Amino acid sequence: MSAMYDRLVGLLVDRFEVERDEIGPDTTFEELDMDSLFLVELLLVIQSEFGVHLDDDAASPGDTIGRVAQLLEQHAASTASS
Repeated sequence: MSAMYDRLVGLLVDRFEVERDEIGPDTTFEELDMDSLFLVELLLVIQSEFGVHLDDDAASPGDTIGRVAQLLEQHAASTASS
């Protein structure tokens, strides 16, 4: 996977105490027992750690870890080209 995916997994493991072996690109936040309130907190941490701005509804519990990593890559690329 991408470097952004690896950073996201690291964040989930280090800051949110998710077991690394439970996380895969196709794993949803729902499968990790993470609700929408958790996602708001995660998105705030991502904004701080990764330096990107995301709306509070940028991810939902049904989204996969891989999809959110792609979203972060797109935001990082658009920020870099601005």
